[in-house]
Amino acid sequence: MSSASVSSRIPPLLDPYLALPPEASLVLLTSVLGASSNWLVLRFLHRALLGPDASSNASADGDTKVLLVSFMRDLAFWKENARRLGLDLDKLAAKKRFAFVDGLSGLFLPKQRALSGRGGEKILNSSDLTALYGELQQAIQSLGDAGRVLLVVDQLDLVLATGGDRVDAVGLGEMLLGLREHVHATVLTLSADSPLVSVQQTPLETDHAAFLLGMAHQADLIMSLRLLDSGTARDVSGVVRITAGNQTGEMDQGTQQRVEEKELLYFVGGDGGVKVFERGQ
Repeated sequence: MSSASVSSRIPPLLDPYLALPPEASLVLLTSVLGASSNWLVLRFLHRALLGPDASSNASADGDTKVLLVSFMRDLAFWKENARRLGLDLDKLAAKKRFAFVDGLSGLFLPKQRALSGRGGEKILNSSDLTALYGELQQAIQSLGDAGRVLLVVDQLDLVLATGGDRVDAVGLGEMLLGLREHVHATVLTLSADSPLVSVQQTPLETDHAAFLLGMAHQADLIMSLRLLDSGTARDVSGVVRITAGNQTGEMDQGTQQRVEEKELLYFVGGDGGVKVFERGQ
């Protein structure tokens, strides 16, 4: 395996931020239209399940397990893109190191409901927060008692957008806080497009802004993706800004090293490979 291949899987500049977060911490990934967080989520999965060495089959973080909950993308999407990084999610699911909760198909495609529970996959059928909490708690327990569980929740704000009067920012935040008590750490992705967080003319915009702000205040680490201020470029997909949150600001429990805040450029290739570099490189 070439060093270029390894770098495209886990870019060296990002590796320190992808390590298993300290216990009870929250990592917030924000994205905007045109600057998706998919590639970053996949690299959190890779780092947690395979460790820093892309050629290794064992996680450097020990018996780390991952529960991926996605409200925007189905399991087929994650499996296909994880395979490009050398991650076999089916094999990891068989070993009870990975589980997936589909928050998209069962809520919007009723015919998919019968598939719930197949091959380590759980399909949600209700956006009611009480039911949602119960289903996700069961999914965490399905990974067993041994090992640390990293909870990765992709686009939880979709529940806010589709739940109607039954779901508000406070209730959704409380549900997530309850789930965090049952896992080692949490990675959360949310949309931060300007119309959702700046205008606030509708109840949804107000709720979304409140939820995003609340999660940012709770986060230990924030990684924000956006497009270039100058527009598009052939060799740059966007910008990732890394900032310490309002909590410990520590990424390594052993060394107590504080987060080094920085702004980096990234490029996502057609094959799924990613390059991350500093301005001027």
